[in-house]
Amino acid sequence: MSLTKKYLKSKPICKVTFKLPKKAVNGAKKVQVAGDFNKWNPKKTVMKKLKDGSFTLTMELDKGKEYQFRYLIDGEKWENDWKADKYVPNGIGNEENSVVIV
Repeated sequence: MSLTKKYLKSKPICKVTFKLPKKAVNGAKKVQVAGDFNKWNPKKTVMKKLKDGSFTLTMELDKGKEYQFRYLIDGEKWENDWKADKYVPNGIGNEENSVVIV
């Protein structure tokens, strides 16, 4: 898993690329991202499956903010990003959300 950030000089946004390697998705057919940036609606952010079995998605996020998020694998399993900027409790048991800081 990885987060890549590309800050734009012309706009106050950052292009953030979310990527999950094949080994993280365990043969999944569909991966979505849900978080603060889409009101936790995974239907709005479906990741693209690459030929190598990994999944990727690039989003434009406002600079100067922190966004909580998680991956939804095949509509069943929630997963955090192993290389998130930080993690915060999400209020459901001992679960945490990943955070990207832009």
